[in-house]
This record gives sequence, C-alpha cells and structure tokens, in this order.
Amino acid sequence: MDEQPKDPRVGITLLERREIEAAIVGPLMRAFIARFGEDACREVLAEVIQSLARSSGEALAESLGRNDLEAFAGTIETWTAGGALGLNLLDSGPETLSFDVTRCRYAEMYRRLGLEDLGATLSCLRDFELVAGFNEDIELVRTQTLMQGTSHCDFRFRTKTKNTSDS
Repeated sequence: MDEQPKDPRVGITLLERREIEAAIVGPLMRAFIARFGEDACREVLAEVIQSLARSSGEALAESLGRNDLEAFAGTIETWTAGGALGLNLLDSGPETLSFDVTRCRYAEMYRRLGLEDLGATLSCLRDFELVAGFNEDIELVRTQTLMQGTSHCDFRFRTKTKNTSDS
C-alpha cells in the first residue's frame, strides 16, 4: 500500500484539508455575501487566502532550509498526494519548473460541494502568493486553469534574472 504524504501538522493530505476548509468557508461566505454584499466579501476572502498562502510559502522555505526552485519542485508531491492532481512534467531544473495539470481533484471537489464559484479563490489564487512567500525571485506564470473550464492548468515557474546594472 502506498504511503501518501500527509500534512505533518494534522496528518491528512492537502486535498482532505482543503475539503474540510471548504465545508466551513463555503457556508460562511454564502452567509456573509447575503448579509454584506458579494464584492466586499470576495475581496476579503481573496486577501485572507493570499496572506495565508504567503505565510505558507515562507514556512515552507524555512522548513526546507532553502528556498531555491529545485527545493520548491521537491514539494510537488504534497500537492498531488492522494491523486489530487494529474501532472505532466515538462521541464525541471535549477532555474525552471514547468508542468501542466491535466486533472484537478481540488476543482472537482469544489464543484461537488457547490462551491465552483469560490474554488478559484480558495485554491488557484494561493499559487502565486505561495511561491512569492517561498522566494520573491521565483516567478509563476499561469495563463489558464481547469477551474476556469480549460483543458489543463499551465504552471511555468522560473527564477527571475537579476539585472546586474541595478547594483
């Protein structure tokens, strides 16, 4: 039997953790939107998720003892645990990491819970701030997601080149 990487803080996969969070956050967001209006509530949710993701990136770098792109690439199994993501790895090296996500059980879970409209904020929005918290010199470019209904998510990470004339 395969051992699936678990979140050491709580002993569950990241997908399981996101489902527990969604079961709480979803109804709260629905109630807040009904009471206070959609735009303001979505804005607050995005700010909170981005702040949590940045903190997670910082904690990840600290736990690894390094914050280079190769170390970041080594953490992919945490996101994919339990078959959460189907990936096609395109490139992995010291300065680039590229892959396509061809199946996303996170998106499937949000749809199943009736939270498809919140899924992009609760999951996809995290990616950019996670990597920024991990290392500001790593850039993520992603032009599409399965959550938006496209055929795949295109993750392209690269180490930003430093302009030596700025020194």
